[in-house]
Amino acid sequence: MQYARKLRKGDKVAIVSLSSGMLGEEFCSHNIEIGVKRLKEYGLEPVFMPNALKGIEYLQTHPQARAKDLKDAFLDNSIAGIICAIGGDDTYRLLPYLMEDEKFIKTVEEHPKLFTGFSDTTINHLMFYKLGLSTYYGPNFICDLGEIADEMLPYTKRAFESYLEGNESDEIISSDTWYEEREDFSRAAIGTERKTHKEERGFELLQGSEIFQGGLLGGCLESLYDVLTNSRYEDEKEVCERYDLFPNKEEWIGKILFIETCEEKPTPELFEREVLLLKEKGVFDVVNGVLVGKPQDEAYYQEYKDILIRVIDNKKLPIVYNVNFGHAMPRCALQYDAVAKVDMKQKKIYVNR
Repeated sequence: MQYARKLRKGDKVAIVSLSSGMLGEEFCSHNIEIGVKRLKEYGLEPVFMPNALKGIEYLQTHPQARAKDLKDAFLDNSIAGIICAIGGDDTYRLLPYLMEDEKFIKTVEEHPKLFTGFSDTTINHLMFYKLGLSTYYGPNFICDLGEIADEMLPYTKRAFESYLEGNESDEIISSDTWYEEREDFSRAAIGTERKTHKEERGFELLQGSEIFQGGLLGGCLESLYDVLTNSRYEDEKEVCERYDLFPNKEEWIGKILFIETCEEKPTPELFEREVLLLKEKGVFDVVNGVLVGKPQDEAYYQEYKDILIRVIDNKKLPIVYNVNFGHAMPRCALQYDAVAKVDMKQKKIYVNR
């Protein structure tokens, strides 16, 4: 597995829209202004790839343009890191333009770059995992760097700063605060704070050993489900199977699966189907443990816990719930294939690549 170097002052970072094209819409113009300012304060130079700002309609109908931006960002030797604008729901459409491009594949292998994003970006992460590049399930441009409060959320800010040389952190603890999702993302809401809550639970060990370790692998549960089914797009399963995107059972051996739910706040019925599908793929038979992200706004908090225990149906398998990654605010960054040691006696996750 290849590991990209951390970012340094003076580095260029590419901003790419690999799924939704909302970054190019007027209603996101203030997020761009805020995000650019914050990146420059870190001494980084943001580079918006040529198609990143072309808007929802154009990018929805031109997946090859999205793929070209990602390829060109890797081919540009002056670019050190790549930040996804936001998620979406059809990143899989990029796969034929990337996984059949030998030049792109060779460049990824020979010139690894730091890559971060979450949600539907899971598809990109699984692609890079297959190509041998370790990436980060972590902050993106619109939601985090473009956060419209006066400051980035402190916990998320520390996660982004872990991408910077000299700020590496090897432990993850629970945030002492969680935040509700906003209802107003407009320019008029700049400077308003999110509704906050004191974290009452922290990381919760639902079952299994207090200490376990393994390489990190996973993503957004809905994205993983979509990869394996035709529930959202009728050709998604076939496209993903063509490139063996979902790791096979052997690849899950000894790993720690991390999963989290999206902003759609899936019903308990859908959540159960999603977890059951992973069980049918044999994932829970071979992983060393499971990390489950805090549900956004704590939606179905108890119901999800009950389903995990009942469906996985293996009391020896450690499950840690309510971890700060993914759609719920704030979020940490999880590095694919990095070895994580989960110590629930200390309520910490230690990460080493």
